[in-house]
Amino acid sequence: MAQPIGSTPLASPVPVISPHFCAPYPVDLAIVRKVLTITDGNFVVTDVNGNVLFKVKGPVFSMHDRKVLLDVSGNPIVTLRQKIMSAHNRWQVFRGDSSEAKDLLFSAKQSSIIQLKAKLDVFLANNTAEEVCDFKVKGSWLERSCVIYAGESSTVVAEMHKKHTVQSVFLGKDKFMVTVHPNIDYAFIVALIVILDEINRGDSNN
Repeated sequence: MAQPIGSTPLASPVPVISPHFCAPYPVDLAIVRKVLTITDGNFVVTDVNGNVLFKVKGPVFSMHDRKVLLDVSGNPIVTLRQKIMSAHNRWQVFRGDSSEAKDLLFSAKQSSIIQLKAKLDVFLANNTAEEVCDFKVKGSWLERSCVIYAGESSTVVAEMHKKHTVQSVFLGKDKFMVTVHPNIDYAFIVALIVILDEINRGDSNN
């Protein structure tokens, strides 16, 4: 059985997607979701200086069951797909633009079928038994106040918090900040937040 990440020290990088996205210092990200566009649910992710790091896009006029995380040049980093007919609203994340089992990096599912708070259990691809999750997300998505933990431990690997500005409300943009702790794959954290947003939007449409 795969050991949960929380049982090992986080002094060394935890590259879920790539070591390229693991920094030895905290990384602050600004995530802006465009609210009033025809491709609602698409994101732009920047650093604190406004430099674009990632974009998140989904096919226009398609079901909300597929998203692609792109680098600044438009190259696909990972593809996020919702697993159809899954009781716990499970999403699977694959390397690049693949959706093949051999390219599976991790999956995430709601901790329970009915829940008021944002709670996700995250399993890396090699954790096939899924007896213990590798990461856990807890908090309130409505308030954009979520914390991501390593496994079942109390070790925090990332935190998100809302940032309200008059300009963002006027422009129809939903902006929130994420602090990713040292040595944690920040592309992985962005992918988790996209999944949280998709689950929340799916629930609000029901």
